[in-house]
Amino acid sequence: MTATAPIAQPNKIFYPSEDGTPVAETYDHLYAILATLDVLTQYLNGRQATVLANQFLYYSQGFPSLRVAPDVMVIFDVAPGGRDNYKIWEEGQVPSVIFEMTSKDTQDRDKTFKKTLYEQLGVREYWLFDPKGEWIAQKLQGYRLQGKTYQPITMLYSEPLQLQLEIEGKRIGFYREDTGEKLLVSEELVRVLNQETQAKVEAQQEAEQERQRAEQERQRAEQERQRAEQERQRAEQAEQRAAQLLEQLRALGVEPDA
Repeated sequence: MTATAPIAQPNKIFYPSEDGTPVAETYDHLYAILATLDVLTQYLNGRQATVLANQFLYYSQGFPSLRVAPDVMVIFDVAPGGRDNYKIWEEGQVPSVIFEMTSKDTQDRDKTFKKTLYEQLGVREYWLFDPKGEWIAQKLQGYRLQGKTYQPITMLYSEPLQLQLEIEGKRIGFYREDTGEKLLVSEELVRVLNQETQAKVEAQQEAEQERQRAEQERQRAEQERQRAEQERQRAEQAEQRAAQLLEQLRALGVEPDA
C-alpha cells in the first residue's frame, strides 16, 4: 500500500478589522462621525441597507493591503447590520455614499487619493465635512458621480439618501425630502420623547382636573336640585296642612275670613 502525501493547502488570506489607529482625529471629528452614523442608521432601519463607520473597506480580493477606512459609508441592497469589515467582492455592492470628516492634516489624502479611489470604485456620492472649518470654508463639500468622474454638488442634497443636508455647528443635519422633517440623533429623540411624555402627562392631569371640576359642578347642581325638590315638597306639605285645617274648621261651622 502506497502512502499518499497530504496536499498542501494555500495559506488563507487574513483581512484585519483594525490597525490600532484612533477612530477620529479630534472629539469634534468623532462626534460628527457618531452623529452621522446614528442618524443614518435610524433612517435606514428596516431597509436592505447598512451604515458602517471607520471600518475597513477592502476593494481588491487577495490584496489585504488595498483597503481604506471611510468615516461613514452607506451601502444599499445588502443585509442590514454591522460587519467587522466590508469586502466588496463578497457583498456584491459598492458603497453608495461615503462621508469623510476631514481636517487640515488629512485634506491632501481626502481630496486626492480617496476622491480618486471612490471615483474609480463607482461610489455615487462623496462628502467631505470639515467640522472645524480648517480648509473648507463652508465646512461641507460634496461630489456626485457623473459618468465616471466626480462633479461638485452645488446644492446640499444627497440623491441616494433622498435627504437634504445642512451644516449645524460641528455636525451635519439631515432632513427628509418628502416632509422636511429633521432626522434626530438618539439623544435628541430621547429629549423629544421626554417632552412628549411630559406634555401627555400634563394633558392627562389637566383633563382629570377638568373632569373633577365638571363632577363637582354636577354634584353642586344635584344638591341644588335636591334642595329645590325639598322646598317644593315642603310647600306642598304646608299647602296640604292648610287645606286640612280649613276643612276641619268648616266641619266645626267656622268659616275662615276670606
